[in-house]
Amino acid sequence: MEGDSVKLQINVTEIQTDDKIEWKFGTNKILIVKTDISSSSEDTHRFNVTVNGVFGDTDTVKSVSVKEGDSVTLQINVTEIQTDDKIEWKFGTERNLVAKINGKTSKIFDGPDGRFRDRLKLDHQTGSLIITDTRTTDSGLYEADISSSSEDTHRFNVTVNGVFGDTDTVKSVSVKEGDSVTLQINVTEIQTDDKIEWKFGTERNLVAKINGKTSKIFDGPDGRFRDRLQLDHQTGSLIITNTRTTDSGLYEVKISSSSSEDTHRFNVTVNGVFGDTDTVKSVSVKEGDSVTLQINVTEIQTGDEIEWKFGTKRNLIAKINGKNSRIFDGPEGRFRDRLKLDHQTGSLIITNTRTTDSGLYEVKISSSRSEDTHRFNVTVNGE
Repeated sequence: MEGDSVKLQINVTEIQTDDKIEWKFGTNKILIVKTDISSSSEDTHRFNVTVNGVFGDTDTVKSVSVKEGDSVTLQINVTEIQTDDKIEWKFGTERNLVAKINGKTSKIFDGPDGRFRDRLKLDHQTGSLIITDTRTTDSGLYEADISSSSEDTHRFNVTVNGVFGDTDTVKSVSVKEGDSVTLQINVTEIQTDDKIEWKFGTERNLVAKINGKTSKIFDGPDGRFRDRLQLDHQTGSLIITNTRTTDSGLYEVKISSSSSEDTHRFNVTVNGVFGDTDTVKSVSVKEGDSVTLQINVTEIQTGDEIEWKFGTKRNLIAKINGKNSRIFDGPEGRFRDRLKLDHQTGSLIITNTRTTDSGLYEVKISSSRSEDTHRFNVTVNGE
């Protein structure tokens, strides 16, 4: 149990003058202890050490489901916060700080795009986080980092279920890259006082809006939708033309009129037309193990360029330019000393995986002959 001592027993009766013993840790076999003696024989022992947190399933991801509008408490079971305790609550793949406690003082933040404004509370005795008046956009990963005489982490995967029937559920839509797709909201006819707003992605970027008989279309994040969005001015439906795999994601439309307010959500998947190279491959790995994201390049040529990116922000984490390569630490340094590149194939190796490594990985391969993209949706399962 966390906090207890453990002995890794190797059953040597007594160390002799010429014995040599080296203890190493982790996938990189870092030397942590050695005795300056040697032996005529050689033997190896390996131990897989699992330290269980003292609060039960503290380092696994706990699933929590709540009905939209209800409150939910993410319980971390600290009996009582002490003066030197520090607790930080973070949300989403970007791990945005939403609340923190430092001894007897605390602070709450609004979160990305202000989505939690006036809806978060802290239990100042236990450090638990309370989300009030929950919304479907509150769904996602929450992480509590607890620092005191020891260090501990709790993770919660929260799902907020809509309560307004089909209008507030997420409808799955699949389309082949290059084709058009219509996100249909079934409004018979837009009235003078109707207002419709279409938003895209976890950041809920505004991509189109209608206000009565006037409308406006936006290019979206990084201009990805430029000249490819249309609005049906009778129904308010959104049409995406010449679809690309990067159009995949969550679309939300909010319809406001004098009599009601309604929301529709669509999870759009754009399937690439170039075989497996442009689809999203699902990869699952156990926390602590290594995983290789294999791109099956036979051999990198001098003019080849390969870039690996991670997450919705597409942070550059590794690149190869001919025979030269470089590895980056990633957002908040999360990949520090844990990424490797196969310099023959360009594949990416993630060592000593963590649950926070879960997410979308994209590799773009450019050569004098062609350009290709592979995407991997990696899930790291806690032990």
